[in-house]
Amino acid sequence: MSLAKLARLQALPGRPEIMPQSLARVVVHLIFSTKNRAPIIPKQIQPELHAYLGGLLANLGCIVIRVGGVSDHIHALFGLPRTSSLADLVEILKRDSSKWVKEKCPVSPDFYWQKGYGVFSVSQTHTSKVATYIANQEAHHQTISFQDEYRQILRKNDVPFDERYVWE
Repeated sequence: MSLAKLARLQALPGRPEIMPQSLARVVVHLIFSTKNRAPIIPKQIQPELHAYLGGLLANLGCIVIRVGGVSDHIHALFGLPRTSSLADLVEILKRDSSKWVKEKCPVSPDFYWQKGYGVFSVSQTHTSKVATYIANQEAHHQTISFQDEYRQILRKNDVPFDERYVWE
């Protein structure tokens, strides 16, 4: 059908307007650590921090699948909004949650997240497996350090890295 004919059809009374759509489903696994990987997120606020991070993500238009972590790092699994910049989203997430931790735990006035982060695409068929992995972080880290976990994830995703610059 020609564009001219399509335009005439759309203009007819009672005829629904054809709406163009841009659709996307991009699931990402975000990982970031406390500065110098210090284990300073108190266990008692971890569930609340994870919920707060989930709320921030939702407010940024993300479809939150799972947020978790332990005393020195965070994992977040979410659907990235089609119109959002990942870098801007992570900056807001880290900035606002850092302020929240400082308010919640006055004993941590020097709390900061590391400057960098890791982000990895997750296929729809693996989303549930990654969500379970995040849910089991506490048990997982009984046998492996954050550094070894992160190295494994980088290698699994074929991300080249230089040890001198991964850890700040």
